[in-house]
Amino acid sequence: MQMTQRDPMPRFLLVEDDTISRGFFKAALETLPAQVDTADSLATAMDRGRSGQHDLWLIDVNLPDGNGTELLHQLRRSRPDTPALAHTADGDTSIHACLRDAGFSETLVKPLSREQLLKAVRRALVNSPGSAPAPGNEASEAEREDWDEITALAALNGQRHHLIALRELFLAELPGVRDAVAQALLLHDLRALHGQLHRLQASCGFVGAARLARAVRQLHQAPDSTGAHTRFQAAVESLLH
Repeated sequence: MQMTQRDPMPRFLLVEDDTISRGFFKAALETLPAQVDTADSLATAMDRGRSGQHDLWLIDVNLPDGNGTELLHQLRRSRPDTPALAHTADGDTSIHACLRDAGFSETLVKPLSREQLLKAVRRALVNSPGSAPAPGNEASEAEREDWDEITALAALNGQRHHLIALRELFLAELPGVRDAVAQALLLHDLRALHGQLHRLQASCGFVGAARLARAVRQLHQAPDSTGAHTRFQAAVESLLH
C-alpha cells in the first residue's frame, strides 16, 4: 500500500528588532503550526534568507540598520515570488499604501491579535486579496488599570504561560526603555524619542500594559507636556513596583 506523504510545515522568516513583539509573533505563528526563523536586523535577515527557503516573510518596517522596504528588495533578488507582510506600529494609511506599492501584500498594525495575524498569513499564503487589518484593540474599559488581562490573553489565544513569559521579558527591558526615553527628552531628540515610543507602544499592546500604552500615546502626541511626562513616569513605576 502506497503511503501519502504529509505536507511539511510552512517556514517563515520573521524580522522584528523588538524582543516583545518578536516573542508574540513567533508564539502565535507556531500555533498554525509553522516553523519560524527570526532575525532582529536587516543584516541578520539577509543571512537567514540566504540560508533557507521560506514560504513567507514577515518584515518590520523600521530596522536598526535599514528599513523593511530595502530588505524586501534585497530578498526579492533571489526569491522574487515569495509573499511578504509588513508590520509596524504606525497606523498612517499613506505609509501602508507605499508599502503595498513596494511589494508587500498587506501591512499589519501592531499591536494586533493572534487571529488578525493568522488570518493575514493565510491570505498571503494563498495569494488572495486582503485589506489592511484593523488597528490593535484599544483597552478603553481598562485604561486606568496596569494590566488588561482579557485583551492580552485573547491576543495569545488564552495561552497564559506565553503571556507570563512575555511580561517577564517586558518588565526586564522596561527600565532601559524608560531611561532611553528620559535621555531623549532631556536632549530634545524627537527622532530618538519617537523611535523608543513607537516600539514601546507595540510591546504594551502585546502584554496588555493598558495604562502605560495610554501614557505612551499621550507622550508621543505631546512630548513637551509636563503632564504627559508625569503620567508616563507614573505608569512605568507602577509596573516596576
